Amino acid sequence: MERLRKYGFVAGFLAVPLALYSVFVISPYVQAFQLSLTSWNGYSSIVRYVGLDNFGRLFDDEVFWQALRNHGIMLLVLPIATIVIALFLSFLLNLGGGTRGAGMRGVWGSKFYRVVFFFPQVLAVAVVGVLFQAVYRPDADGVINGVLARFGAEPVGWLTEPDLALWSIIAVMIWQGVGFYVVLFSAGMAAIPKDYFEAAALDGAGRVRLFFSITLPLLRDTIQVGWIYLGIAAFDGFALVQVLAGDKGEPDGATTILPVTIYKTAFAYNKVGYASAMGVALFFLTVTFAVLTLRTTRRERVEL
Repeated sequence: MERLRKYGFVAGFLAVPLALYSVFVISPYVQAFQLSLTSWNGYSSIVRYVGLDNFGRLFDDEVFWQALRNHGIMLLVLPIATIVIALFLSFLLNLGGGTRGAGMRGVWGSKFYRVVFFFPQVLAVAVVGVLFQAVYRPDADGVINGVLARFGAEPVGWLTEPDLALWSIIAVMIWQGVGFYVVLFSAGMAAIPKDYFEAAALDGAGRVRLFFSITLPLLRDTIQVGWIYLGIAAFDGFALVQVLAGDKGEPDGATTILPVTIYKTAFAYNKVGYASAMGVALFFLTVTFAVLTLRTTRRERVEL
C-alpha cells in the first residue's frame, strides 16, 4: 500500500507534463509520419495515400542530396571548431592564470569575459542574421570589406561566392554558439577538484600538460553532450540561412539545407506530403547521429 501511494503520487505529478508532451511533441511527429505517406498539397480535403513513393523520390532529388552534402560539411566543421574554441577559452577563464595564492585561477577579468562570450546567445537568431548581413555586405560598406578596402583589397562576396557562402554561415554559427559551450565547459571544469591541478603543477606540469592530461579526460562526458547538441544544430540552421542567404540555396546550391528546403517545398510548392517525407528523413538522420555518437564515445564513468 505504501508503494502504491508513492507511485500514485509520482504519477500524479507526471500526468500533466506527459500529456502536454504527447499533444505538442509526439502528436506532431506522428502526423508528420502519416503525411509523409500521402501526396497532400496542404489545403485539399482529399488526402491520397501513396505509400513509400515520397521516400523513393528522395533518392532521385538532386536538391535533397545537395542539402545532405552541405549538412555533412556542417557536421564535420561546426562541432569540432566550436568545441576546440570553447575548450581553449574555458581553460583560460578557469585555469589560465596558473597557480596563485590559494590555488589555480583563471586569467585576469575572467568573469567579465564570460559575459562577453555569452552575449551572442542572448541575441535572437534573426537579429544575428541581420547583424551579419551588414558584416558580410559585398561592397565597401560591409564591415569586413570595409577593412579590406583600407588595405587596397577588392571586396569579397562572402554570401554570393559559391566557395565562401556556406563557410561564412558556419562561421556565424560558431560565433553564436561558442559562448554557450564556454559556460558549459566552465561548469564542468569547476566540478574538477583543484587539488588535481595543483598537484600536477607542483610536479612541474605546464598548462598544456594540465589541459591534455587532466582537464580533457575529466570533461569527456561534457564534451560528448556538447558534440551531440552541435550535431543537432548542424542539421538545423533554418533561421540563420533563411535570413542570410534566402530560401533558394544560392549561389548554385551552396547554402541549400534540409529545413529550408522542407519549408519551401511545403509552403511555396504546396507539396506537404513530400516535405513531410524530407522531415522524416531529417528526423532519422538526427536520431542516428545522436545514437552513434553516444555509442562510439561511451566509456566507464570516471569518479572524481
